[in-house]
Amino acid sequence: MTITQLYYVLAVAEHQNFTKAAEKCFVTQPTLSMQIQKLEDQLDIQIFDRSKKPIELTEIGKKIVQQAKNIVNEADRIQDIVDQQKGFIGGEFRLGIIPTIMPTLLPMFLKNFIKRYPKVKLKIEELTTEEIVERITDGHLDAAIAATPLENSTIVERPLYYEPFVAYIPPSHRLHSSKKIDISDLDINDMLLLEDGHCFRDGVINLCKAFKNHEDDSFQLESGSIEMLVKLSNEGLGMTMLPYLHTLDMVDGEKSKLHYFNEPTPAREVSLIYHKSELKMQIIEALKQVISGVIRGAIAFQNVDIISPLPK
Repeated sequence: MTITQLYYVLAVAEHQNFTKAAEKCFVTQPTLSMQIQKLEDQLDIQIFDRSKKPIELTEIGKKIVQQAKNIVNEADRIQDIVDQQKGFIGGEFRLGIIPTIMPTLLPMFLKNFIKRYPKVKLKIEELTTEEIVERITDGHLDAAIAATPLENSTIVERPLYYEPFVAYIPPSHRLHSSKKIDISDLDINDMLLLEDGHCFRDGVINLCKAFKNHEDDSFQLESGSIEMLVKLSNEGLGMTMLPYLHTLDMVDGEKSKLHYFNEPTPAREVSLIYHKSELKMQIIEALKQVISGVIRGAIAFQNVDIISPLPK
């Protein structure tokens, strides 16, 4: 039994296809199939049920894959120890970022990070919080940037910054004349929200304390885009809530519709998260330092009230 064979097994288990797994491992399909067959012969069991389309793990195969993940992770840890000893910061690093953070934060830190750590090959994906948790748990992401707390015992959360909520209120709205507003002024029934699956939506709902069915409303509209919510609000269809960083590049006409909260300002906690057994700690530390450095001057709010993204 070799580490290479276990890598091949994990690749087939992930892709449920020998050809795709071989491409992922940069070997020919016959080479990969032969090595897995050798392992099955050595163990005198079948790891994969090849009669199924797509290929499925056998019951014993599921247990072997779970153990193979542990073995491969421990093998990778040896290289990680060597890299840390040498002070090497490089290699592939898979980073997930939630949609309400990616368009504002990524342009702020990416160029600085690439310049400072040119040997790191960042692979960045925009994913929902649920997708991020699943991929971190499965080992398909090294880390992510998301709103916290997540209350997941397998995931480490390291806060990067606290981003205030800002209300975007059109002239026709009942709150437009208020220079500053309180949380108690909010009503979920005249607010435009992101669609389900966005943790920022959950934070806004928690901020409003309760969520009432819209069955009696004249219309119900939810969008997957903060930019779309701003456009709809401009049409007088309701107010919306924005993360503070989304307001920095607004034009003057839009900035006049921004209304800030009385202190303590409601805010969300944004953290760098990763599995508690994550290996590439030197890259995680580098990311945290770069992001913390660029965000420090952008968000000056101190007295904030953290709103959990999780429904209570």
